[in-house]
Amino acid sequence: MSRSFTVVGINYGGHDTSAALMRDGQLLAACEQERYTRDKHSRRFPTEAIQGCLDLANLTMPEVDVVAYAFEPLYHIREAYLRPAMSSRDRVGTLIHNIGRIEENFLIENMIRDKTGFEGEIEYYNHHLCHLASTWYPSGFDEAVVVSFDGIGEIETGMLAVGRNGLLDVFHRDSRFPDSLGLIYSAITHYLGWRHHCDEGIIMGLACYGDPTARIPGDDRRYYQVFEEIIQETSSYSYSVNPKWIAYHQVRDKWVSDHFHEVFGEKREVSEPVTQHHKNIAAALQLRLENLVLAQLERASHETGLSRLCLSGGVALNCSMNGKIENSGIFEEIFIQPASGDSGVATGACFLAQKERTSSLEPRRMHNFYLGSKYSANEIETALRDRGLYIEKPIDIYEQTSVRLAEGKIVGWFQDRSEFGPRALGNRSILTRPFPAEMKDVLNSRVKFREDFRPFAPAVLYEYANDFFEIKQESAHMLIASQATERARNEIPATVHVDNSCRVQTVKLENNPRFYKLLSAFFENTGCPVLLNTSFNVKGQPIVDTPFQAIDCYLSTNIDCLVLGDYFVEKIDKASEI
Repeated sequence: MSRSFTVVGINYGGHDTSAALMRDGQLLAACEQERYTRDKHSRRFPTEAIQGCLDLANLTMPEVDVVAYAFEPLYHIREAYLRPAMSSRDRVGTLIHNIGRIEENFLIENMIRDKTGFEGEIEYYNHHLCHLASTWYPSGFDEAVVVSFDGIGEIETGMLAVGRNGLLDVFHRDSRFPDSLGLIYSAITHYLGWRHHCDEGIIMGLACYGDPTARIPGDDRRYYQVFEEIIQETSSYSYSVNPKWIAYHQVRDKWVSDHFHEVFGEKREVSEPVTQHHKNIAAALQLRLENLVLAQLERASHETGLSRLCLSGGVALNCSMNGKIENSGIFEEIFIQPASGDSGVATGACFLAQKERTSSLEPRRMHNFYLGSKYSANEIETALRDRGLYIEKPIDIYEQTSVRLAEGKIVGWFQDRSEFGPRALGNRSILTRPFPAEMKDVLNSRVKFREDFRPFAPAVLYEYANDFFEIKQESAHMLIASQATERARNEIPATVHVDNSCRVQTVKLENNPRFYKLLSAFFENTGCPVLLNTSFNVKGQPIVDTPFQAIDCYLSTNIDCLVLGDYFVEKIDKASEI
């Protein structure tokens, strides 16, 4: 009998640091560093995330065969610094300015060994190739177009491939810094007053309120016309970001150019109101992104003859774009890596390392990305008693919770293992009924403390998805925005965005039995198979990971009820007013 092969994947060197653990082709754990150190989009070395993976798999570091690092440091140094410095005096200055980062990348092996105590083999894999692997192998598709759109890896900003016969065949890797869909989206996020590499989803939501065809004040051009100039298509799969409009490639933290400010005005500050002008900018950016990506994917489908698509990279978290792709009919089915941001490359590195040793590795359908931390009933009860809370253990936790939800209560729902990726999919969730429409405002003002224009997602029993949403496939990971049906507009209005879209999550019994049972109980009590589902956190904080964090969030907000495993806690004196 052959010996098992165990690999730990690591993402480090940028944002969303993470770790994953695979044994013989099966992902056993995947953890994000931010959940442990509570710094959202953490850039710290994922020490705690690595240990979390080992603990979940009941392994120690000496039992690991390979550490797979989701970045090629020497390739990055050569392509991002040395080669440009040979042809540009300005780039010599960039090299000198970044010498500390260059040294850290060059000596990364020493850091990995120092932080983990690992003495075995360390292998390095291209960042975007890790993105591709992270989405294709869990898709279950025998063959597919596989793409990554991101900010930047070593030097590439995107990659397109064909997945077939267990292998990824890259056919486009010429999108390189500073030409980046992810970075231009981050640049506009910063300009509009939010945090780059963090709040891009806010811009996506804001875009629905804008008009990209409106004329720019003081200018004869329309917003979208200018964004066509900013992001220019140069070939079938290539584009350029016009350097006239950006500054992120020249000056750290400047992001957009002086010319951009001349046309669009000064940067919005956090305390300033959001105007129609800001909404129109967001709308033009979103439309330009969608049009360019859809054009590339239509060509790829036509040229390859493939009917399935796998998406990854930070841009793939743009569910509005994904909804346009799904609705276009270009592909019969799409799969989006739930952790499409950089945290997901840790899993991709695991797949690539496994593939090198197991040529028979093929894609296998995986919709269960509950790969993070888990706490026992004893640990949950200890945490509740430590906080001095009166707790119940109902005979039927689903029935009791569903009754409270039907009454309009806000419920913190903490179950089993945490989700890998930025979406709460029913294990670290805040739930309410999806009606009336005002429930969205109640949740925003009482619990989430975020912008009132941001939408909330519906979680629906899979069997009833088509009654409420115009979608032709599963959407298990809340990453596809589909159009609401008339029934949805009437019955679940709190989850319908201003453009009639819903970021839907379809729930099957086999994917999440406990969440499915809760939805079923709510359906029996109300006739509605949908709950409003949002992440168990407040604005600016990572999703809660431990029972103590869930309890503290419950106590510090106006959440009415807290369900930790089979334990039920309620604020009797704070019944919902809706």
